[in-house]
Amino acid sequence: MPTMPVPDAAILARRSQIVADLRAIVPGEGVIDAEEERRAYECDGLNIYRALPMVVVLPSNVAQVAAVMKYCQANGIKIVPRGAGTGLSGGALPLEDGILLGMAKFSKVLEIDFANRCARVQPGVTNLGITQAVQHAGFYYAPDPSSQIACTIGGNVAENSGGVHCLKYGLTTNNVLGLEMVTMAGEVIRLGGKHLDAGGYDLLGIVVGSEGLLGVVTEVTVRLLRKPETARAVLVGFPSLEDGGNCVAQIIAEGIVPGGIEMMDKPAIHAAEAFVHAGYPLDVESLLIVELDGPQAEVDELIANVERIARENNAVTSRISESEEERMRFWAGRKAAFPAVGRISPDYICMDGTIPRKRLADVLRGISDIAAKHGVGVANVFHAGDGNLHPLILFDANKDGELLAAEACGADILRLCVAAGGVLTGEHGVGIEKRDLMPAMFDEDDLATQMRLKCAFDADGLLNPGKVFPQLHRCAEMGRMRVHKGQVPFPDLPRF
Repeated sequence: MPTMPVPDAAILARRSQIVADLRAIVPGEGVIDAEEERRAYECDGLNIYRALPMVVVLPSNVAQVAAVMKYCQANGIKIVPRGAGTGLSGGALPLEDGILLGMAKFSKVLEIDFANRCARVQPGVTNLGITQAVQHAGFYYAPDPSSQIACTIGGNVAENSGGVHCLKYGLTTNNVLGLEMVTMAGEVIRLGGKHLDAGGYDLLGIVVGSEGLLGVVTEVTVRLLRKPETARAVLVGFPSLEDGGNCVAQIIAEGIVPGGIEMMDKPAIHAAEAFVHAGYPLDVESLLIVELDGPQAEVDELIANVERIARENNAVTSRISESEEERMRFWAGRKAAFPAVGRISPDYICMDGTIPRKRLADVLRGISDIAAKHGVGVANVFHAGDGNLHPLILFDANKDGELLAAEACGADILRLCVAAGGVLTGEHGVGIEKRDLMPAMFDEDDLATQMRLKCAFDADGLLNPGKVFPQLHRCAEMGRMRVHKGQVPFPDLPRF
């Protein structure tokens, strides 16, 4: 397991008093103290890493969040924010000497503003819940991670989540207009709003994707889009992974921007089909789902072009959705790929790296070689349109050495992504999983500069420590950029 900060014995010795103080801030059932109940919070979706939090706090309003944060800063107590716990990089891994701040009670849709095409929601609202709240009027929220039925918008903001439709409609950062956030000092600030852009530094862009290191988000304003007039999906099978990858590259090169392009290899295809019965062909090595949306005439022309490109890249099967139900079946198999793979392997790690589209075929070959080197299986699913890879590394944790082999395989895959001109993560975040690989992308000066930004928001390093940064520097070591305890980093921001 990656190294985490050594538990503070002095803090642990004060645990009883800390619990009592927290109960005064968050009364009733808002503080979880019993060991068996804290076990439910010992990991997120990356469950190979676990730690028992010192105490769990479940605030129900912004004032309680602010009071808890202020208390932690005043008393030197670490704190880890948590949404639904569906994250796959260990970003919500708790600390044995820290508070786990669960935001599940922040689950209300506060305002729907169709005139301005936006909605204000609390961070505990699920991703799919936003669309369900507005679909009666013909609107929806575009980013759609595979876990959208469970993952929350607060977690999406923390990790800058994407989804199958991010190629055309963007990641979370492209669909968030504003947010409310509580700093480590207990200050409540607002960034952005309902308007499309704000003057000054892009602090909103800094916070989206900051993985809970800068503050705790308590409200999000999201962009709403009109549901397209027409949406149809094409299911295309290929005799090799290279053919599928080359087809993706050519579709984009010809100026076609589908709503989404997803790719699956043979193990993933078979697992998904057995689980969902989506109608996938089982005699192909790679499968593309290409969705086109927009006016009917435009969709018809684009589908014809996609089929032509597929033929030019040796496609052996092609099927176009003829109804909304069939289109949703195509997507159901892809969105269920992760749980489906869980039926064919005792354990798996879901990796997340991003590469240039033109390198897709090369990297796929490299992944196969790396898996063979480490003696593990791999099932591949990709947001192929934007080059976001999700290799699922298959192993059995009950067999000696297999977990270590799976981790080593994942690290080599991510190094391959960087060497190919890509990055360590596309949407899952760095967290604890990829933290020690950051030097593969950034030199010491780069990391120190990023750390100074962290210190501007969290001078004492109490907010989600041990995540993202491989160097465990204290802010006092970062020079002049340190913001002293109690000093507000951005005094001109609106406060409430």
